[in-house]
Amino acid sequence: MAASPPSFAASGPLPERLIAHLDMDAFYASVELLRYPDLKGLAVVVGGRRAHEPKTLPDGTRQYARLRDYTGRGVVTTSSYAARDLGVFSAMGLMKAALRAPDAILLPTDFDAYRRYSRLFKAAVAEVAPVIEDHGIDEIYIDLSDVPGIREPVGHDPLGGVRAVAREIKNSVLHATGLSCSIGITPNKLLSKIASELDKPDGITILLAEEIPARIWPLGVRKINGIGPKAGAKLLELGIESVGELAAADPALLRQHFGESYAAWLHEAAHGRDDRPVVTHSEPVSISRETTFERDLHAKHDRAELGAIFTRLCEQLAADLERKGYLGRTVGIKLRFEGFRTVTRDLTLELPTQDAQAIRRAAGACLKRVDLSQRLRLLGVRIGSLSRPGDAAAPRRGSKPAAPSRAENLPLF
Repeated sequence: MAASPPSFAASGPLPERLIAHLDMDAFYASVELLRYPDLKGLAVVVGGRRAHEPKTLPDGTRQYARLRDYTGRGVVTTSSYAARDLGVFSAMGLMKAALRAPDAILLPTDFDAYRRYSRLFKAAVAEVAPVIEDHGIDEIYIDLSDVPGIREPVGHDPLGGVRAVAREIKNSVLHATGLSCSIGITPNKLLSKIASELDKPDGITILLAEEIPARIWPLGVRKINGIGPKAGAKLLELGIESVGELAAADPALLRQHFGESYAAWLHEAAHGRDDRPVVTHSEPVSISRETTFERDLHAKHDRAELGAIFTRLCEQLAADLERKGYLGRTVGIKLRFEGFRTVTRDLTLELPTQDAQAIRRAAGACLKRVDLSQRLRLLGVRIGSLSRPGDAAAPRRGSKPAAPSRAENLPLF
């Protein structure tokens, strides 16, 4: 049997720390359903191209693309809950998804809309609980420990204040966006991430230390954020399937198979221990743009198409830098060839930039250092060594100047 769960320091009946994880419900698909309410309750898959935009017919009705008609190598960005019931999930190939749900509606992605709704829901949460850690476009951590009223019981319910704050957050998000979310509230980030998934969609899950054996230990080990496919497979080989079995595992066995550091983390995570704070702001390490092609492209035979894509990625990257208020100094490229071989190259400029042409020239210089005889399936451009305009930006020792701008020195595409 697994060891007893930890006891968290409490202020009155509640832990000292109350951390929430808020996860928007089927976010991209839900945004699309706001635009196309006639699809509510249907199997909807987001991940198509612009060619899959719905067409408005003369009688005002819409004609939608169906998954069964899709051809290509795209993947599912997200799916509605009705599509998930049919076995269609994010990151699944669209062709495979078509076998499971041929009649599902296929919609193109609209990341501008998703980013807009992301800003809206985060602003709505901040009005209730301002200590927020941004964890992606559709999820955040919130430190609720000092939110007014959260420690006040309601009637005979010692958790009444917690439930009231959670409902207020959910109502604020719904009012601002028209979308639902699920919230997990526990003493730490690790448990809250798990808890937010337990009662989806539109759920509120409050979980304290004494409930770990009943609600967390029966779950599969992959429910712990940080245990990936490889670690999960290795644990399965050791006969460890559930979190409870992991909590009861011999630490020496874990060290033997996973090493000192990761084994120690596995043991702590299985017992629900996590001291990480909610980090309200962190600077990005780099900003990137990439695209996967519908068909493999060749640097010689598809030069014009690749050149246009390459330039567009650099322009998009420059626009991202300007919008976010950054300059970048280390420009890099990412190429994935047929056979999934991935190659990266980078170049450090004398001075930081957010200029699209400077980024294009530097990325082109990187491109010249790659053998382009094989066909490409993915192309990406990245910029790192970020700084803010006005920051000190002396040339770095050993840095290279930007690539020449003469036409004969432009990259192969």
